[in-house]
Amino acid sequence: MTSVPGRITWPPPELAVPPVQLPPTAPVTGADGVRRYDQLSYATNSGYRPRLLDLSVPLTAEPAALVVWIHGGAWMEGDRRHPPPTVSADLLFGSLLRAGLAVATIDYRHAREAAFPAQLHDVKAAIRYLRHYAGPLGIDGKRIGVWGESAGGHLAALAGLTGPTGGAQPSHEDTDLEGTEGVREGDSAVAAVVDWYGITDVGALVPDRPGPGDPIVTLLGGNPADRTRLAAAASPVSYGGSPAPPFLLVHGTHDTLVPFEHSERLAQLLRAAGNQAEVLAVPGAEHIFLNADVTPLVARSVAFLAHHLSP
Repeated sequence: MTSVPGRITWPPPELAVPPVQLPPTAPVTGADGVRRYDQLSYATNSGYRPRLLDLSVPLTAEPAALVVWIHGGAWMEGDRRHPPPTVSADLLFGSLLRAGLAVATIDYRHAREAAFPAQLHDVKAAIRYLRHYAGPLGIDGKRIGVWGESAGGHLAALAGLTGPTGGAQPSHEDTDLEGTEGVREGDSAVAAVVDWYGITDVGALVPDRPGPGDPIVTLLGGNPADRTRLAAAASPVSYGGSPAPPFLLVHGTHDTLVPFEHSERLAQLLRAAGNQAEVLAVPGAEHIFLNADVTPLVARSVAFLAHHLSP
């Protein structure tokens, strides 16, 4: 806190200690019985925009299982409210709600705001927040899954594979992958993962001469050749031999941005360690499932989550 004679003191005393927990606001209930909480602030840090999430909870007799949606955008753009252009919000989020699953869509710090592992810290903070407030929100904190696409698929895989209950962490002085954002108590474990065409080995996608605008250079805060341990910490394949929740990896076979082999390799490692991992290959599909019918892919993903998050 700084104080100059005759000038305002900043931060004001009531803001000097930022809140660790930001309780949910009241929901708006629609004609369909769905309770919607918009713009819940799950973490705040001075100098950063508040991390927000939206939550929709269907009308169910028991607390609903929850799916956390993580958007893509090369870790540098994207928005919790908007799926990729190949799938509508009603198809994606509506399918979850119609299956009796609550859905939370989250924002996270982009790579130009903060380098890795800030993005994973935010994902885990959102999960801890939702678990902490599960009772008043009407969700089951023991039944939480994650679903992400592209960069969000990468973060969903890491959320399922790292942390106190999700596998070991590579030794690196900069890679506390759990973080202390938002609600600090509780854990960030998840019970199921759906990964749509996410990167599983960040070092494998770096060009020979990466420029400063390369997404992975931006994510890691520098050339991966100089940050090999951080690159390993950011790669889901580093944890493929650890205990993991069930995985469904959905990937186009003609993806020229993130090759299909990324999902295939992670699934092989998971299965070799005794974990359940399914790969759904989408023949001829490019990134974001261009050249494919997305409707059955959504249905398969929702069915997978409903099954593994059932009571």
